[in-house]
Amino acid sequence: MKDWFMAGSHPKDYEHGIDNNTTYESKNAAYLKSIVADIEGFGTLMQMFQADDFRNKRMRFSSMVKSEEVDGWAGLWMRVDGPEQGKHLEFDNMQDRSITGTTDWQRYEVVLDVPQESTNVAFGILLHGTGRVWLSDVDFGEVGIDVPVTSVRNRKYPKRPGNLDFSE
Repeated sequence: MKDWFMAGSHPKDYEHGIDNNTTYESKNAAYLKSIVADIEGFGTLMQMFQADDFRNKRMRFSSMVKSEEVDGWAGLWMRVDGPEQGKHLEFDNMQDRSITGTTDWQRYEVVLDVPQESTNVAFGILLHGTGRVWLSDVDFGEVGIDVPVTSVRNRKYPKRPGNLDFSE
């Protein structure tokens, strides 16, 4: 599949391709599935590209996703890299709103800001554990600042710890 490649902690435990039997509204669907029974890590079908055209913009990566017997979790993800090797500026992998089990087609999205100092952008779908996911109707485009980012840095946390006695 042109422009897409496999990565992750255990990419050899997964297979990917185009599924000619599964489509979303007559659009092609790529799949990512586990090919071993017990996996300790994850695989991802992804792309990575230069950030030049997207700097100082809020970008949304979205796709229709379908899952089958996901034992672990799956999700779309996007990462914005900076000039320092190995450090990302923004990241979201949907772990806090992950896809599990068997689900029908549903649209998911990840929204991140691409700061001026960004060097690369990467996105894809990941599967942690076993199962199968399909990806179709993929879109990557700019959105307005009225669309909230999904980055872990944007999460709202309470001002104080709570339920320390586990009474609720």
